[in-house]
Amino acid sequence: MKSLRPIRVAKEDGEKESQPLSPMARVFHEPNSNVYIVVIMGFKTPINSDVVKVNLAQTFLKHPRFSSLQVMDEENGGEMRWVRTEVNIDNHVIVPKLDPNMDCPDKFVEDYTSNLSKTTISRSMPMWDIHILKVKTSEAESTSILRVHHSIGDGTSLMSLLLSCTRKVSNPTELPTLPTLKKRNPNDSAGFWHLLLKLWMLVLLCWNTVVDVVIFLATILFLKDTKTRLKGASPVGSTARRFVHRTISLDDVKLVKNAMGSTVNDVMMAITQAGLSCYLNRKYGDDHQKDDEGAKGKNNLPKNIRLRATFCMNIRPSAGIPAFDDMTRKDSEARWGNHIGYVLFPFTIALKENPLDYVRDAKITGDRKKATLESKFTYFMARFFLNFCGTKMGNFPTQTTLWFSNVAGPQEEISYFGHPVTFIAPTLYGQPNALMIHVASYENKMKIILSADENIIPDPHQLCDDLQNSLSLIKDAVIKSKRAAEL
Repeated sequence: MKSLRPIRVAKEDGEKESQPLSPMARVFHEPNSNVYIVVIMGFKTPINSDVVKVNLAQTFLKHPRFSSLQVMDEENGGEMRWVRTEVNIDNHVIVPKLDPNMDCPDKFVEDYTSNLSKTTISRSMPMWDIHILKVKTSEAESTSILRVHHSIGDGTSLMSLLLSCTRKVSNPTELPTLPTLKKRNPNDSAGFWHLLLKLWMLVLLCWNTVVDVVIFLATILFLKDTKTRLKGASPVGSTARRFVHRTISLDDVKLVKNAMGSTVNDVMMAITQAGLSCYLNRKYGDDHQKDDEGAKGKNNLPKNIRLRATFCMNIRPSAGIPAFDDMTRKDSEARWGNHIGYVLFPFTIALKENPLDYVRDAKITGDRKKATLESKFTYFMARFFLNFCGTKMGNFPTQTTLWFSNVAGPQEEISYFGHPVTFIAPTLYGQPNALMIHVASYENKMKIILSADENIIPDPHQLCDDLQNSLSLIKDAVIKSKRAAEL
């Protein structure tokens, strides 16, 4: 389905100068990166759509990006600019009439959400909408689906705005506790060995950055991942997606984290690595089963599979999700917009006898990726190419197998415009890869959300099962290891 052409306007005499789209915002309009952010939220009570509309007018519409058109400036060679406009909230809040007693409501909500990926939002209005589904599912009494074009802002920006519309259930007058990342306390010692260590860390940082940037450039130009049952032959940005999600225990993730001396992100990458290995082993087994009846249950994985994730990272100086008021200040370092860099995260696709080896591998790779400036360089490289070489050179790498993103959500139960939230599941569509994996925490739960091209990955629910089972195997191995150590 083709989107409407951008509205073309000519400035009137005395008209206030509008703001041009940033280079990163422009790239999100390219054919293979026309990306939309989708946030699925489940609620413990039925949604009052009138309450939502009134509150959106007092929150979203106060932000200039949610009340502006993206128009072409004829006087500047068709440059796209933000132009404020009057917003009719009814055009942005869609409430379909549904049968509350329908069969398979979970399947209906999944199909409804996935069908959104077959459509785009007209540029004749601000590029966002929210769909309210008043139907009870196995997880929620009602569901909302917020869809925002990625040119408006990145996931950190959107999560900050979304959380500013919520309050603690335990204290309805308080904003939720924003997730932050702990920073290591600097050691002020000036001893010889400490200075030598700092010098070594600086050398390591420079070396890792040079190596990673060279590999990133090679990936853009020619270095492709191995073609597997998870990777399309060409960019698949315009294809429809199937959105599926699964809830796992954040306490289980933290149990593994603490036992292995790693981070939550290390554990999630280990789960992903193990789950993808299991999924691909099954697929290769199915391919070989006609020739070898004993292929099922064996290690069917080819050797030396190159499979990498494009890991999306917030490059703002402030860690975690900043407060919305901080993002809207002109002098703030935690500024609104698309401030995301990319790190290429390699996975070792293999069946390991000890599931804890997946965590060890992920920790080694994660520690190395912490000692590099790859994400900042890829961000500034993209801006350079966009400014001087056009959007095609500044586009996202299409040679990797999947995209990956990790979002830390509220640590306590929250309500959205008075509606208690039971889960938050962010995802994307329009990206050039056939698979996107998001992980998002909320309270003591972790959501794994897949955005999958069904032409390439026809069974995303099975992949969800493999990811969930991988956590169980790793957790059981941790418990077994602890018991053995106590004997």
